[in-house]
Amino acid sequence: MTVGLSVSAPVAMAKDDVKVSPKTIWQRETLTGDWGGARTALGERGIDIGIEYVGETMGVLSGGLRRDTTYEGRLGVTLDADLQKLIGWNGLKFSVTGFQIHNGGRNVAENTGAIADPSNIDALPTTRLFTMWFEQSFAGEMLSVRFGQLAADDEFLVSDTAGGLLNGTFGWAGVVAANMTNGGPAYPMAAPGVRVQLKPTQQLTLLGAVFSGDPVGTGCEEDDPQRCNEHGAPFRFHGGELYVGEAQFAVNQGENAAGLPGVYKFGGWYATADFADQHFGVDPATGAILSLADPAMPDPLNRRGNWGIYALADQMIWRGDMRSLSVFVRGGVSPADRNLIAYYVDGGFGFTGLFPGRPADVFTFGVAYANISSEASALDRDTLRINGPPYPIRDHETVFEFSYAIQIAPSWVVQPDLQIIVHPGGNVPVDPDAVPVKAIKDAVIAGVRSTVTF
Repeated sequence: MTVGLSVSAPVAMAKDDVKVSPKTIWQRETLTGDWGGARTALGERGIDIGIEYVGETMGVLSGGLRRDTTYEGRLGVTLDADLQKLIGWNGLKFSVTGFQIHNGGRNVAENTGAIADPSNIDALPTTRLFTMWFEQSFAGEMLSVRFGQLAADDEFLVSDTAGGLLNGTFGWAGVVAANMTNGGPAYPMAAPGVRVQLKPTQQLTLLGAVFSGDPVGTGCEEDDPQRCNEHGAPFRFHGGELYVGEAQFAVNQGENAAGLPGVYKFGGWYATADFADQHFGVDPATGAILSLADPAMPDPLNRRGNWGIYALADQMIWRGDMRSLSVFVRGGVSPADRNLIAYYVDGGFGFTGLFPGRPADVFTFGVAYANISSEASALDRDTLRINGPPYPIRDHETVFEFSYAIQIAPSWVVQPDLQIIVHPGGNVPVDPDAVPVKAIKDAVIAGVRSTVTF
């Protein structure tokens, strides 16, 4: 007994005397740390608060609509709550995200004239509610139902490797962003909806959702639809319904998996609203079907419903010591008569740890091709025939992007970026009323982004 006490007591004292040095700002996962223990205490109650600031400068070096440099910033705050820990409701979660968005008076998209926005944080300067939802899980994680103000680009058509790029088309791809009503339920405008997720196996996930068809609402006559839903607070139930479904198959996800990890997805969407024909309209006097370029100025010919299908693959193809190489490819199609983009494909790669001693840095390259629908091109040919040359015929828009994310600290990433956009807008006029009519020149854009997690 005496020997036991004499051995154990000094050990206990030694543990009490050990002092853990606080982490410096260069070591913390978040810049502001644990808030004097408050973050840990909140986490134990099921509450997690995330604060992130993204600031970037982008300049059009040549081409586009104008050579100019812009600054844009976005402060994002997210509160996630595990209501099982907080109030004892088994399997229930809550999340809300809001943004404060600001710029120097103009964003980079306004300088390029492209369909694919060079910045995936571009938005109307405002303070905005983005998403707010509850999620109830059943049978563990096998089944879950999420409902509230939802964003489709949180879960659908997502490639982790493509997420290393800044152009918005590598997130919510152009084949949906340009074809759905007012961009669909995606940043910066979410929409009321319900999402169901089923995981019958560890490898297979099935997602299905229904959203309000128009995140803006009816009767919007603004050039920028975001102005009709400036703060995200009115929950819009207009524009019919938008149905989205996706099957996901994940391979080699475990730490001890024999092969390299990958994810393969196939999905589709259907919208019940009316969509304007890209080529034809209706003569208001006679009811005849005319080209929209006709001097009679026909009213739009509306098509009932819209749809699209898509697929993607995101696969790691090589892994070394603290280094890896992953590739991605995505593609989608939609009917040509009621959509600006008939088919779309993007792809690229992400190299983690490209340089020795920089294991957290990521170099990402991507290329995206958006084919302008044959009916939209036919409208341009009608305009050329009626007005005479020169007049550009829309054909495609192609984006090339090179981006390198430098991990300065766990809480801070700096990301230089270079983009080349061929045929911005799909080869559209700078000013259709100018003489002569000239197409927007290919744009070269360079910039740098800073992301800080607080």
